[in-house]
Amino acid sequence: MSILTVGTVAFDSIETPFGKADRIVGGACTYISWAASYFHKDIRLVAVVGDDFPQFELDAMRSQGINLDGLQIKEGEKSFFWAGKYHENMNGRDTLATELNVLADFDPVLPDSYKDSQYIMLGNLTPSIQMKVIEQLTVKPKLIVLDTMNFWMDIALDDLKAVIKKIDVLTINDEEARQLSGEHSLVKAARVIREMGPKYLVIKKGEHGALLFHGEEIFFAPALPLEQVFDPTGAGDTFAGGFIGYLASTDDLSFENMKRAVVYGSALASCTVEKFGIEKIKSLSIDDINDRIRTFEKLMTVNMESLVK
Repeated sequence: MSILTVGTVAFDSIETPFGKADRIVGGACTYISWAASYFHKDIRLVAVVGDDFPQFELDAMRSQGINLDGLQIKEGEKSFFWAGKYHENMNGRDTLATELNVLADFDPVLPDSYKDSQYIMLGNLTPSIQMKVIEQLTVKPKLIVLDTMNFWMDIALDDLKAVIKKIDVLTINDEEARQLSGEHSLVKAARVIREMGPKYLVIKKGEHGALLFHGEEIFFAPALPLEQVFDPTGAGDTFAGGFIGYLASTDDLSFENMKRAVVYGSALASCTVEKFGIEKIKSLSIDDINDRIRTFEKLMTVNMESLVK
């Protein structure tokens, strides 16, 4: 099962209460692709970088089974750059700089070998770019997952709603779900959003876990309590990569398996935040992932006895 990943491959400068990292590799597509690669070895990346992007990072992705035929490298231009500073509680952050550079005129072109991809992960980008990717597919995918943010709801809502009609799963955070739906209750918000098109909705709640909605069914996965969170950047993208990577590896789109995918995505995200940037997600072993999954399993399992005698 092939996975098409679309998004940014970029540089980040990040400051948190626990330290600072300057011009490290980041970007939604980077996190998504690395996370998905632990479950599947047919990852097809679509993104754009400048010629300032390190060759050794590209080589590392290729060695992990990530196909870079869809990566555009613009000679004489710079890669997308973002800088941010997290607040003391790590839940909020201030954007210090955003330099679009090559992303300003990014026109995604799918190689012919990508156009039959079966699992599609559309990372956070302009909705018009996400739609262009969908329109280039020649075979109906088994699953299209889309991630977005409130910025696009503010400036490109009609385009965003048009893309949402085309997808199967939408992943957003609780604040974005409320904005998109106009409902404060997340249960009501989920109903409104799923009427826009997606069969499944994942609402990410950061340190408070994630909710999965489908029909009348709801699943909640807690976040793993961690002693220290160094850098939340990319946690949502890592979640998305783990989520679609697990689904593609099992090729099972039942609600029960979606629940497992949420846990796998959450487990990988909990690893990512323990280091700056992609440092941790690049160096995981299968044993690391399995250990984290077992920890989640213990966190979620309880044997209940009826009070009715």
